[in-house]
Amino acid sequence: MEDSRALERAAFGRGKVILVGEHAVVYGTPALAAGIERGATGRAEPADEFSLHIPTWDLELAVDADEDLARAFAALVEAHPDREALKPVRVSVDVALPAGAGLGCSAAVGVAVCRALDATVGRADPDAAIGERTLAWERVFHGNPSGIDNAVSAHGGVVQFRKGQPLEPIAPRSEMHLVIGDSGESASTKAMVAGVARQKERDPKRFQKTLDAVESLVKNARLAIESGDWYGLGQLMNLNHALLNTLMLSTARLEEMCAAARHAGAHGAKLTGSGGGGCMIALADDADAAAEVAEAIRETGHDAFTTRVGGAQ
Repeated sequence: MEDSRALERAAFGRGKVILVGEHAVVYGTPALAAGIERGATGRAEPADEFSLHIPTWDLELAVDADEDLARAFAALVEAHPDREALKPVRVSVDVALPAGAGLGCSAAVGVAVCRALDATVGRADPDAAIGERTLAWERVFHGNPSGIDNAVSAHGGVVQFRKGQPLEPIAPRSEMHLVIGDSGESASTKAMVAGVARQKERDPKRFQKTLDAVESLVKNARLAIESGDWYGLGQLMNLNHALLNTLMLSTARLEEMCAAARHAGAHGAKLTGSGGGGCMIALADDADAAAEVAEAIRETGHDAFTTRVGGAQ
């Protein structure tokens, strides 16, 4: 008989922000990322056939539906390490992240689904294995993903990621206070990554200089996080944003929000994720300062929320 308690266990996938290094990470440069408090929560219940239910988006899909979400779901089901023991279930996922906004929403859903499936067979893989398995899910949406979204969603905390290598956890000297602002503009990660690839093809020498600059920022940003130098980290975030701007990844709305955050006292602000829309992040000194920065972003007409990184989440 099925263990109903196992089927009812919630499975969580975190959202993520990239502190420094997006896009360059696709080409082997390290990046620094952090799991945030918001994410996706999944549950599985017995059913006659495999299906995926996302009430947040008013979606109900059979595993063989002609939709990317269904194809990603099928990829996790078919590649499941205990496929023979896996019985049909309906996986429901509640999503607390904006989609297509640079916060790793698709990866968070994938990790939640993966863990929900695992719960039905009593499987408890380590974070690294969950991150690796959900890369198949991410490929459906993003073509050539770096792997950072699914890895950080599964692991949480602050990490250094380099494509093809294990995550390196980073211990912040103290709790980090971030503000996340949503431009309301949706962008395709696949399209933005392809656009950067075209720039690399047109001018490889210039592109390599950009990669080298980003790698230097990442090294210094890691030191700043480990020493609790939030002012220094903020300045490095500003520099990273400037480099992303040279790759034509920012938008007028993102620029407006970053400027408002800095004017309100943020140490630094930048786009996070693929760019072309989506979200920006700002680094504040403490919870009160973060609340002020969030309000300044809201006054530009955009949603914003605060999150803690490095403390008890």
